[in-house]
Amino acid sequence: MAETILKAETGRQLGSRGSRRLRREGKIPGILYGQGIEPCPLHIDAKELRHALQGEAGINALLSLQVGDKSYTAMAKVIQRHPVKGNVIHVDFQVTDPNKPVVVDVPITLIGHSSQLQMAGGIVDQQLFSVTVKARPESIPHTVELDVSPLQPGGSLRVSDIEVPSDVEIENDPDTTIVTGVLPRGVRDEGAGEEQAAEGAVDEGNSGESSGEEDSSS
Repeated sequence: MAETILKAETGRQLGSRGSRRLRREGKIPGILYGQGIEPCPLHIDAKELRHALQGEAGINALLSLQVGDKSYTAMAKVIQRHPVKGNVIHVDFQVTDPNKPVVVDVPITLIGHSSQLQMAGGIVDQQLFSVTVKARPESIPHTVELDVSPLQPGGSLRVSDIEVPSDVEIENDPDTTIVTGVLPRGVRDEGAGEEQAAEGAVDEGNSGESSGEEDSSS
């Protein structure tokens, strides 16, 4: 994985007032930490950060963080966003060894098409949107794909159904549900009604047989 160069500046004013001032100037406050260095408050240009994290590797890009006259291989470990606007308001950068595995979150992309679910009038209900993977930085996938073609009405697909390369390990519980095949309420109610009617017919038949046996014995 090629490193993306990102320039950072130190000496920012700590506290919420200083952070708000930086954001008004189009800059994002952050901090750099990791083994062998003291935590270093810094700030980066918002546009440059957005550009750096929009490449093929996405938010898990391996960065060459230029801080003054020093350069650090790092990743954006924690990205804080505004709860309403959604824009980045703070970034934690972690010094990273490109030869050692790291643990990051990767989004799930659904592929394929379930014809059986569509014929039944159902929809794909996605419940999990990312998984945690462990891999060397160069092997981290931009996304992991889940093929929903085998999804049955009322069925589900789990983390164990995701296929990843041998050098990528998914940390989530394999039994965690990702998607389910949901039928519209009207279809479910109709099916339940048919099932109840069938059960009622069986009960009536059993009742009739019992009555007959009692009559014959009398």
